[in-house]
Amino acid sequence: MKGQIMGWLSFASVIFMVFILPSIRIIGPTEVGLIIKRFSSKKLPKDNPIAFNGEAGYQAELLMPGWHFRFWIIYKVEKHPWIQISADRIGVVVAQVGEPLPAGAKSAIYKKEFGNYSSLQTFLEKGGQKGVQRLVLPPGTLAPIHPAAFLVITEDRVYGAPISEDLKVKAKSQGGKLTPISFGLNPKDLRVVRIEPIKRSDKGRIVDTIGIVTTYEGDPLPPSDIASRLDGFSDIEKMEKQQGVNDYNLIEAILASKNSKHNNYQDFQAFLDNGGRIGLQHDPLLYGAYNLNPFLVSVELVPMLVVEQGEVAVIKSYMGLITQDTSGAEFKFGSLVRPGHRGIWQECLRTGKYPINPHCYQAEIVPTCILTLNWAEAVSRAHDLDAQLKSIIAKSREGFEFTIDLQVQIHIADTEAPWVISMVGTMHNLVNEVLQAAVGNHFRDKLQSMPAIKFIETRQQVQMEALEHIRKHLRQYKVETPGVYIQDVILPQALVTVLTEREIANQEIETYKKQEQAQQQRIDMEKSKGTADMQKDLAQSQVSIAIKSNNAKARISEAEGESQYIEKTGAAQGAKVRAIGMARAEAFKAQVAALGKSPTALVNIANALSEGKNKFVPEILVMGGESGSGSLSGLASMLTKHFLNINKEPGASEPQPNEKSENIKLEMKNDGCG
Repeated sequence: MKGQIMGWLSFASVIFMVFILPSIRIIGPTEVGLIIKRFSSKKLPKDNPIAFNGEAGYQAELLMPGWHFRFWIIYKVEKHPWIQISADRIGVVVAQVGEPLPAGAKSAIYKKEFGNYSSLQTFLEKGGQKGVQRLVLPPGTLAPIHPAAFLVITEDRVYGAPISEDLKVKAKSQGGKLTPISFGLNPKDLRVVRIEPIKRSDKGRIVDTIGIVTTYEGDPLPPSDIASRLDGFSDIEKMEKQQGVNDYNLIEAILASKNSKHNNYQDFQAFLDNGGRIGLQHDPLLYGAYNLNPFLVSVELVPMLVVEQGEVAVIKSYMGLITQDTSGAEFKFGSLVRPGHRGIWQECLRTGKYPINPHCYQAEIVPTCILTLNWAEAVSRAHDLDAQLKSIIAKSREGFEFTIDLQVQIHIADTEAPWVISMVGTMHNLVNEVLQAAVGNHFRDKLQSMPAIKFIETRQQVQMEALEHIRKHLRQYKVETPGVYIQDVILPQALVTVLTEREIANQEIETYKKQEQAQQQRIDMEKSKGTADMQKDLAQSQVSIAIKSNNAKARISEAEGESQYIEKTGAAQGAKVRAIGMARAEAFKAQVAALGKSPTALVNIANALSEGKNKFVPEILVMGGESGSGSLSGLASMLTKHFLNINKEPGASEPQPNEKSENIKLEMKNDGCG
C-alpha cells in the first residue's frame, strides 16, 4: 500500500512537473501575458490575426499581473512589458489589426473612444483601422497595450510583437529587435518638439524662433496655393468689405494663428476635420512643447521676423487672394496690394516681432534711418549693405590714376519703402546695382574731364556737384540723399612729388612774406615807440604851434588895423602938409616981395632953427682973435644961443636932429642959402 501511495505520488509529481508547473504563469506588476493558442479546429479570418473565438494564434485576451494557469501544451504565453513613455519622449502607435486604410490614406482615423488603445475590443468595434495611428502617446504613459494588436515605437525601443513578414525580417536583420529605423524614423523624431529661443554660438546672441509645419496627410492644396490655411483667406475677403477696416486690421488677422482648432497639430484628426490640407502650413508654431506624430508632421525651426527700431519690413506675399494693384496706372514697377493679396503689401510691418512664415512671405528689411554707405575698404558696422563697395578708381585728363574713398548717405521714408522695393527688389540691389553705378560713373566722368590739379583744388565743388547728381538720380527711386562726402583721395606718386615740391616753394614764399611782415611790424613798432617817447615834446610843440599860429593871426589882424589907420591918418596928414606948404609958399612969396630973397631966407632959417630941437652948434663957441659985443661974430654967437634956448624948457634934454630940420636945410640949400 505504501508503495502504491509512493507510486501515485511519483506519478502526481511527474504530472505536476511536466504538465501543471509549466502551465502556471506569473505575470509581473508591469507586464502583460500574450497568449498564443497552438492549435484549434477554428481558423482565423484572413484580415484579422487576433483570435476572439478560440481560434489558433494570438488571443485577444491578455494576462494581467498575477498568477495564471494556461496549459502549456495548448497555450504559449509571452511576457511583454507595459508601454512606458519616458519624459520628453512620445510613442507612435501602429495598429496591426483593424479595418484596412482607405485608398490614399497614410494614417488611421482616430476616435475618442479608442482612449490609449488599451481595449482592443473597443478599438475594433468602433472601426479602428490598421496602420499608423494619428494620436501619439504622450510622455508618462503607462498602459497594458496588446503587444500583437499594436506596436508602439519610442526612441529607445519598439514595444510589441511584429506580425507581418517584412517586419519579422527587419527584426531578424537587426538582432531580433525592431528599432525606429525599421520604420524609417530617426530616433530623435520620437522626442517632444520644443520651440524655444536658440543661442547662436557664432554671434553670441539669442535668436527667437518659430516652427514651420509641413503635414503629410490631408486633401491636396487648391490650385495656385503653396500652403494650407484653414478656410483659406475667406475671412480676409469678408473683412475688406466691412467699413472701417484698414490695412493694420488685415495684417493682424493674417498673423493671427488658427492652431487652436487642432491643438497645434497635436490633434491631427481635428486638423483634418477642420479642413487641413497636406503640405506646407501657413500658421507656424510658437514657443512651447508639442507632441507631434513624426509620420504626419515635421517641423522646421526658423528665426522669427524681428523688425528693429529704425527699420520697416516690406512684405512680399506668395499666397493669398488674387493680385489687385493699388499703385495706379502710372507706376510701372510691379504691383502694390493690400495685405491678404499676392504681391508686395502697400503697408509695412513696423517695429516688433512677427511669427510669419518665411516660405509664404518674404520680408525685406528696409532701414528708415539715415544710412551711411562707404566706398572704401572699411564697411559699416551697423549693416552689411556696403560689403561689396570698394574705393572708386578713376583717371584724370592727363592720365593720373586716383583712388577715392567716398561716403554717401541715403534715407528711405517708411511710407515709401514698398515703392522702393517694388522698383529695385532688395536693398542690396539698390546699393550694388543702382547707387554704385550712379556714384562710380559720375566720379569717373567728372575726373576724366578735368586736370588733376583742378580736381584737387576744387574738391569741395566736385563734392557738391556729386551730391546734386546723386540726389537727382535717386529721387526717381523715391530715395533721399542727405549727403555725399569725399573722405580721402589717394594721389599717384608722381603727382604727389610735384605737389609736394610746389607746396614747399609756396611755403617758402609765405615764409619770406611773413618775415617781411615781421620786419615791417618791427619798423612800425619802433616808429610807434619813438612817437610814444616824443609824445610830450610833440604835445608841447603842437601847443606852441597853436600859440604862434594864434599870435600870427593877431599880428596879421593888428597889421591890417595899423595899415588901415596909417592909410586914413596918412591921407589926413598929407592934406594938412599940403595946406601948410601952400600957405608957406604964399608967405615966402610975400616975404620975398617985402624983404628980398636973402633976408627972407635968413628969417626962415632962424625960425627953423628955433623950432628945431637938434643941436647943430656947440653951446659954447670958442673963437680965436678979438671978440666984442659989437662984432659980427659975437652977434651971431649970441643970436645962435638965443635961438637954441628960446623954446627950451628947464630940465629938457638936448634936441635931436629930425626929418623936419633936414628938410629945412635942404630947402635952404636949394634956395642958395649958405
